[in-house]
Amino acid sequence: MSSARVSPPRTRRMTSRLWVIYGRGSDASRYVRPMQQSKWIYDPSPDNTARTLLGIEGPRPLVCVGINPSTATPGDLDRTVATVERVSVQQGYDGFVMLNVYPQRATDPDDLHATVDSELHEWNMRSIAALANGRDLTVWAAWGTLIRKRKYLAGLLTEIVGLPELRSCTWVSRGARSKAGHPHHPLYVRADAPLEDFDALGYVATL
Repeated sequence: MSSARVSPPRTRRMTSRLWVIYGRGSDASRYVRPMQQSKWIYDPSPDNTARTLLGIEGPRPLVCVGINPSTATPGDLDRTVATVERVSVQQGYDGFVMLNVYPQRATDPDDLHATVDSELHEWNMRSIAALANGRDLTVWAAWGTLIRKRKYLAGLLTEIVGLPELRSCTWVSRGARSKAGHPHHPLYVRADAPLEDFDALGYVATL
């Protein structure tokens, strides 16, 4: 994984905070890595109202893209991130990283900003680009139907999918798509559902 630091929006007087924390995996599921020392990657804003990266570093991580982060922190994962960690272990990956279309922390998606904060989005894009860095990663599309929660989300996702740094990535989803073709959220898929190819470019063209 790239160790390059990515600064949050300067106008918010934020400083770069890519935290690397050593500790054990989450206790949220029996599929954790209980015996190894895990290297957590964590990139919150200084006021903790936003987050771009959360995960356990590994040379071959499973990267998951949701809509927005909730309260999860290293070692204290919410249900969504705990599920991503479990799937990464089940599928043989040696790490995972949780990304999001929009980095604002909001447990209830109804609390997402009414209009996009462009500085937060730009910070998110820089973080994602630095993480991918042209590597051949597996990226799990997992935003669900929440992509329709705000009008600006589809445009943000289109920009993320189009990042040059992600061109070598393989996009996947889990479980059957919704009637409108959206990939399912991790919490609403059978535990034994496999990862399947997902045409991210074709998908965003329909939004």
